[in-house]
This record gives sequence, structure tokens and C-alpha cells, in this order.
Amino acid sequence: MKKLRIAIVGSSGYTGGELFRILLHHPAAEVTAITSERSAGKPITDIFPHLAKLTDLVCESLDPERIAKKADVAFLALPHVTAQEAGYQFHKLGVKVVDLSADYRLSDPAVYEKWYEHCHQYPDLLKSAVYGLPELHRNDIKKASLIANPGCYPTSAILGLSPLLRNKAVDHRTIVVDSKSGVSGAGRSPALPYHYPEANEAFMAYKIGTHRHTPEIEQELSILAGEQVTLNFTPHLVPMNRGILTTIYANMTGKADTGALHRIYDEFYRNEPFVRVLPLGQFPNVRNVRGSNFCDIGVYADPRTGRAVVVTAIDNLVKGASGQAVQNMNIMMGFEETAGLRFAALFP
Repeated sequence: MKKLRIAIVGSSGYTGGELFRILLHHPAAEVTAITSERSAGKPITDIFPHLAKLTDLVCESLDPERIAKKADVAFLALPHVTAQEAGYQFHKLGVKVVDLSADYRLSDPAVYEKWYEHCHQYPDLLKSAVYGLPELHRNDIKKASLIANPGCYPTSAILGLSPLLRNKAVDHRTIVVDSKSGVSGAGRSPALPYHYPEANEAFMAYKIGTHRHTPEIEQELSILAGEQVTLNFTPHLVPMNRGILTTIYANMTGKADTGALHRIYDEFYRNEPFVRVLPLGQFPNVRNVRGSNFCDIGVYADPRTGRAVVVTAIDNLVKGASGQAVQNMNIMMGFEETAGLRFAALFP
């Protein structure tokens, strides 16, 4: 059986490495090209030694026309802004694209320009991109040729809030999203805050009120609510390698009944292969999703305050990035949605 040919564009970062790790186990896909501007000419095993004896691919510089001859699908693991041009070129050449940057996530180019301080060069292509959260947009993903893979924080927040907004169970004006992420969420390029002596034994909030994932969360929740949603989102950096734990608070519109709240989530995600609604009284631990494509969710309705409290856990590099990208590719290409993704969490 002929396999789907895959290019990983920007293969030397954490998400590129995770894509390679996952796709090695995919029964219907094969990585046929990898690019890295800084590591062109180097075997990928020099960058990721854990791939030794699993591949002999060598990184090459990005030339869309050359890469397009080797690939049916291109995963773009490139920095924001840079992915705009690559996405356009591959799309023009007839290669299907899954973009892991933020360049095609925000449907309004003016919002993109405000938050990313750069104009969008391809607003028409932006309008045709599909936001790749399968739990909300599966039918559109099936027909897509360009998928905007969601950010890690937005995945954890949107999955946590979607059942509430779809069922109008909370007042959306009262939503607070509090997230904690491992250091790999900042990428692989060296920077002082992520240097070991700076991050180890440290715990801090950052970009309060200004984090670029905020409009992405608000965009998707506004669609669900049928009106503009504006919320407080505060990210934190935690001294662990990977994982995101998000705690969400919002005032309930009805009686604070944990059993009823749990039934809403259980029904909403009943048929979702990668969302696990935990039993009543249990709450997620990032250790239990590390290395997997699962999102674990726990819920509580506080009768004292009248607020819903929702906790989600994902691996920021898998369900928050590369695993979800493969899930999107599977849907787009008509494969079994879980292909290549049927693995448990890494041993704690």
C-alpha cells in the first residue's frame, strides 16, 4: 500500500521532533522530507538522538517547489509570520498544509495584526483556513486543504469551556482561565527565562492580559456563545518539561449541581476519542497525559460560590501541538482519526 508522503517543515524544534516521533508509528504515512535552515545538511538524528536507527533523513533548506515533489502533506513547524509565506506557497503547489504556527488561526486579519504586530500577507487564504480543533470542527476539517492547528493554551481552555457555552450553563462575562505550562511551551530556542538556573524552582505568571493566545480562545468561544466573549487569561511557567494544567472559573446560570455539570461534559464528549471526562470527584494530573494525545477533564460545581470549576490537562507538545496536528491530518485525509496516536501516557 502506497503511503502518504509527509514533509516536516521546521523539523529541529520540539514540535518538529514530536511530529517525527508520532509519524514513525503511523500505518499510512511516511516522512519523506524534513527542513531546517540552521541544520541543513545534518541528519535529523544529530538533532534528536533518540531517533537513531529509526530514520536516515537529512535536513534540507526550505524550497517549496522541491519539497512539494516529495510530499502530499506539509506540516509547518515554523515561527509565527514565517509560516504565512510557506503556507501560501505549499497551498499554491497543491500540497495540503497543517500549520502549527498562529499565522492562520485568527480569521480576522486585523486581529492578527493587532496581536502579532505584523500584517497578514494572504487574507484570502486566511479566510479559507479551518481552525483545527476536531472536537468542534471535524466536518470542516474533512474538506480542508489548509488547517490552522490550535495553540496549546487555547486547546486546554476551549475544550474545558465548550460544553459550558454550548449549554449556556455559565455567564460568559465571568470566565477566568488560569493555565500552567511546562518550559517546552516556549520552544527550543535559548532565552534567559528558560535557562535552567532561571526556570528551576521558579513559578511565575507572565504576559498577564497580553498573551497572544487570548484572541484565539475568545474567537472560538464567541462562536459557541453566539456573541462576543471577553475573558481573563493568565498563563504561568512551571519548572517541568511538558504539560499544561488549566483551571477555569465561571459563574453558573443555574443551580450549582456537580452531578448535572458532569453529565453535560459526559454527553458532550461521549464519542470523542481523545477527551477523557474523569469520574466525579477526580481531577486531572499532567503526569497522566504526558506524551499522549489525551485531554483529561474534571469538573466541580461550587454550591457556596455558584461557580463552575473545570480543570483540564494536556501535553502541550502532543494534544497541544504535534499530536493534534496528526489527528487533523488523519481527518483531512480520510484515515482513522486515531491512526498513529494510539499510545498511553509516557511512564510517569
